[in-house]
Amino acid sequence: MPVAFAGDVAAIGRAARKIYSSWIHSLPQLRPRAGSKVSKRSLAGNPRNRGGDGGKPEKEAPKASYMRNTIAGVSRILRSSTWEEALGELRGLPIKWDSYTVNQVLKSHPPMEKAWLFFLWVAQVRGFKHDHFTYTTMLDIFGEAGRISSMEFMFREMEEKGLRIDASTYTSALHWYAKAGDLEASLRLWEEMRRTGCDPTVVSYTAFMKVLFDHGRPREASAIYREMIEARLSPTCHTYTVLINHLAGSGKFDAALGVMNRMRKAGVEPDKATCNILVQKCSKLGETAAMFEVLRYMRENSLVLRLPIFLEALECLRKAGESDRLLREVNPHLSSVGSGVMGGSTPDLAINDVNSCIDRGIINILLCKRNFAAINLMLEGIILLKMELGAELNAAIIQASCRSQSLSTALLAFQLSVQLGQRLERHVYLSLVGPLMRSSRFQEALKITEEMASKGHSLGAYLASVLTLRLGRAGKPAIATELFSSAASSASSSPADRNTLTYTALLHAHLQSMEVEKGLEIFSQMREEGVPVAAGTYEVLISGLEMAGRNTDAEFFRKERRRLQRCHSEGVAVPVEESLCNFFFAGG
Repeated sequence: MPVAFAGDVAAIGRAARKIYSSWIHSLPQLRPRAGSKVSKRSLAGNPRNRGGDGGKPEKEAPKASYMRNTIAGVSRILRSSTWEEALGELRGLPIKWDSYTVNQVLKSHPPMEKAWLFFLWVAQVRGFKHDHFTYTTMLDIFGEAGRISSMEFMFREMEEKGLRIDASTYTSALHWYAKAGDLEASLRLWEEMRRTGCDPTVVSYTAFMKVLFDHGRPREASAIYREMIEARLSPTCHTYTVLINHLAGSGKFDAALGVMNRMRKAGVEPDKATCNILVQKCSKLGETAAMFEVLRYMRENSLVLRLPIFLEALECLRKAGESDRLLREVNPHLSSVGSGVMGGSTPDLAINDVNSCIDRGIINILLCKRNFAAINLMLEGIILLKMELGAELNAAIIQASCRSQSLSTALLAFQLSVQLGQRLERHVYLSLVGPLMRSSRFQEALKITEEMASKGHSLGAYLASVLTLRLGRAGKPAIATELFSSAASSASSSPADRNTLTYTALLHAHLQSMEVEKGLEIFSQMREEGVPVAAGTYEVLISGLEMAGRNTDAEFFRKERRRLQRCHSEGVAVPVEESLCNFFFAGG
């Protein structure tokens, strides 16, 4: 019996565990709240969080993506908002501020003033403390902006707070001192770094070499390079580029190419920046042999030149009487740029190509950012200088501006298209007409429709009628008449565009403005051209004549309307134009 009892207890225990397990798994899964800590061991121990290879968490990539999005979001707030607005948004973010996050936000290059205010604000957040990483980045921001006194303040504060000042901090400071023209301060900082026992990195050596080369001290720069090699630090591509830049700038192209070959043997391939610098130096000094050698390397490695450097090289080859075939092979995306220069024509064409490309690039960026105020300034300059801008880009500006209710920008783009004689698509013109009509800017809307007509676009009977009706209700019969005439004179218009609906809309515009004689004249013209009269037309006439006190004439047209209605009641089909007219003006 005891054995049986023990077996029953075991069976009951197994059943209870099974019931509990099924119950607990039926509960909704709880997610940790923002900011709560989750044990890495619990995540790794849970089979759901293991990868297919047996134990690696699958959440690393999403976490990295989340951090990128978070940092980009904070940077966007700092860029696009005033500090007061940004502060409110920052306080509401569910972010645990740490050194890495703050440093990455500062490295995203928000405006200097916002970066400094953010730096001060985050220092007051509970649980956060600035370290040498965030201080160094803020110091670098001040240096880049030319605020040397502020940079020095950050450096002194790091010393006062006992923060570690490493090679990165020294390198940044000495670089910006040299950029500001204070070579002595840069040299003093280099000596201080060595004196305090802070070992320079390859980045530090490279930056200091460039400082010395830029200030006419090549011997000292060469000594620094040898010191770096003796310290068993391998030169980077940037180190070699600094050497090549100096040698090529001094006209020592054989030595520069020698450095280029040496770096390749060391397993460091020259990059796009290195090649661009070397080609630019060759172009300025008319050295075509070295240029061709660099271009052959670029062709083998699928590297291309920047547009300004391409044009400098093109001009150099033209002056030297050399073929530009290799140059264009290396840069197929620029094959059409400056094509007239080699034939001996003026270099103005190449200059215009540069300006046009730069303008297009800037405007595309501004369009993405919806910065229509800046686009306005760009367009004003292009119009003033009578420069070119593609029809497709012009159309994109018009449509984006209209969607964002920036009519001034859209009208400038339209003005430019007229100046350049561009033929835009019909829907582009119409995207302007609608907002202008809604804003009661009728004269400007008329100019758009006239330009449409001159470019062979038909306004269409229905749209012309709607616009004419809107003008009539606004008391603008003269503009309505001009619109009617421009729509009728379009190269793509047909006699069907001057139908019952359009004539009745024009008639309505004049009668609503108490221009009875003009209205009757339009009605007579309508009859002479054989345009059918609808019940809606008679309704407009009767209403207008009664408003003017001409009841006898109104009664005459009332009888005409009854006669027409009797014809339709006898089974005569009503054309579409007349049905639309009745819908607009006779309530169906």
